[in-house]
Amino acid sequence: MKGNPLKTALNLAVLALTWVGVHGPEAAPAAEKTPPAGVTVYPDGRPSAIWRLEARDQGVVLKHGGGPNQCDLLGARDAWVYESDGTYYLHYDGAGPKGWLACLATSKDLVNWTLKGPILDFGAPGQEDSASASYGVTYFDGQTWHLFYLGTPHSSGGQDKVPSFPYLTMKGKASSPAGPWIKQPEVIPFRTKPGTYYQDTASPGQVIRHGDEYLMFFSASMKRTLGIARTKDLNGPWAVDPRPIVPPEEQVENSSLYWEPSNQTWFLFTNHIGLDGGEYTDAVWVYWSKDLNRWDAKNKAVVLDGRNCSWSRKCIGLPAVVQVGRRLAILYDAPGGDSQSHMHRDVGLAWLELPLNPPAASATKQ
Repeated sequence: MKGNPLKTALNLAVLALTWVGVHGPEAAPAAEKTPPAGVTVYPDGRPSAIWRLEARDQGVVLKHGGGPNQCDLLGARDAWVYESDGTYYLHYDGAGPKGWLACLATSKDLVNWTLKGPILDFGAPGQEDSASASYGVTYFDGQTWHLFYLGTPHSSGGQDKVPSFPYLTMKGKASSPAGPWIKQPEVIPFRTKPGTYYQDTASPGQVIRHGDEYLMFFSASMKRTLGIARTKDLNGPWAVDPRPIVPPEEQVENSSLYWEPSNQTWFLFTNHIGLDGGEYTDAVWVYWSKDLNRWDAKNKAVVLDGRNCSWSRKCIGLPAVVQVGRRLAILYDAPGGDSQSHMHRDVGLAWLELPLNPPAASATKQ
């Protein structure tokens, strides 16, 4: 096995302890030297997930290249889905000739989509969203639709124009779930901060009303992780928790949450970053907790990866979930085949049966 031997040994020890915590000491194999069969072990020792909560993949439901005015000519990815009055609204990042913008598609069944084009435009030169205004996360407060989107003044340039650091959380609003969205540059939710776990990235994630405040599960990095930002005013500033919800070594980004009433449990779906010749998004993971403010990194499982995705064998992009009757729909992006590329991605659909139960009740070991 390549990589740091000490890190690898420590990682295997964590896996063994997790096995004991789930199965009990009598079930733990004696003198376990390797993790359970099938578990992905990463060469740098980053944590693995020993459980699987397998989604059933339906395949591609939105192909890139069909949006108005070539808005997604080079790719469709980074989905965010929400429902209003029987219509599903999908925000996705359309990679067009001028860069990446949040685009809208609508559907009645999550399979057949009408592509509407960009919901935002680039900011003027010098503004924080001049290179990209993408990944638009929504929250409806009963009167106003709020949009938290990713802005950055930097991109990779060239044809691809992949957004690059810093990733910033910016604000917009609308009176309808379909927009039009009005940018609110005067509202600065929070920003990156040198010397913290969010010094390079502080980009939006799901917003949940919790008691008398709102919680946003945002993406943060030096290493990739998730943090909680808090506010009582969606048009005001947010306070960022001093520590992330899981250690940065978990290497996860982006968030979409589901509340399971049958067992009073929150399920947080997120994108895991793998390592195979280079870093790339290799799986959808899920963490679970009964308390939005307390998360245990051991409580996690693989939901979708190359083993159960029907069309992308290596690379799986970020998840967005929405309940549809007795099932939970998972929208995600991927480039297909063995590609690890940021570009030429399509949006896929997978399903989990409800109710969701955390391991060991319903999950299977890898």
